[in-house]
Amino acid sequence: MYYLIYIPLYLMSLLPMRVLHFISDIFYALVYYIIGYRKEVVFSNLKMAFPEKTEKERTRIAKNFYHNFIDTIFESFKFISWKPESFAKHFDADLKAMDPAYASGKNVYLVGMHNFNWEFANWGLGYHIKKYPFLGIYMPMSNKTMEKIIVKMRSRTGTILLPATRFKEAYLPYRNIRHVLATVADQSPGSVSASYWLNFFGKPTAFVKGTERGARTNEAAIVFAHFFKTKRGHYRIETELITTDIESMKEGELTVKYVEYIEKCIRKDPANYLWSHRRWKHTYQPEYGPILNA
Repeated sequence: MYYLIYIPLYLMSLLPMRVLHFISDIFYALVYYIIGYRKEVVFSNLKMAFPEKTEKERTRIAKNFYHNFIDTIFESFKFISWKPESFAKHFDADLKAMDPAYASGKNVYLVGMHNFNWEFANWGLGYHIKKYPFLGIYMPMSNKTMEKIIVKMRSRTGTILLPATRFKEAYLPYRNIRHVLATVADQSPGSVSASYWLNFFGKPTAFVKGTERGARTNEAAIVFAHFFKTKRGHYRIETELITTDIESMKEGELTVKYVEYIEKCIRKDPANYLWSHRRWKHTYQPEYGPILNA
């Protein structure tokens, strides 16, 4: 079963990027105009985030979002066979903010968000980060064959993948080794009553506590990361040092800074964000606690 799936994907990965983009354009039209994949969610989110924009403006953002979303799928095939030196021509990284984090002698938490193209970000960080082991958290798939292929693909530049469902167990071998841990903190939390609540695009929104709590437990240096498309098939990552002394920050302060950061990044290029997930599905109740940035 593994090779029945892997071989066609490998052959597709050998196609030039321009051919993959041509196929992507066909699937974009199919997904946006015919299937309408999660269009209701996307347009609802965009109206929530950008009420000041016209319907025409939000439609343009939505169409660009779907182009980016489908490009991410087809561009990702390249990583099955892509040579790192060829990939490097498509990825630019500004990691200067990592230097003071390393100099602190602490582990580094590199915190990003759900934007495009995350496969480029994973490969690019694995390619550039060599001073410490680079750890990335991933969500296991129900299809074990596909999971094996994706884990192999994402590990080719040195990323050490830790399954989110067994994170504590998988993380144990690295607890006493200086490392960089890449994570995101903008996913919708499972328990809204045990979350931080902040205004995100002007609306009370639940944010997970795990990233901040983990960073505090490990006394880690914190670097925020933003990756984005510079032109089709080419991406860049930029980083910003937040603190090397998280112990001096108040409870929730790191998450407040994170929400300010990601909203600023999203406003620069709204179509670069993953609008297809229901980010505002939970309604704030006063008993959940204060809104930290109210």
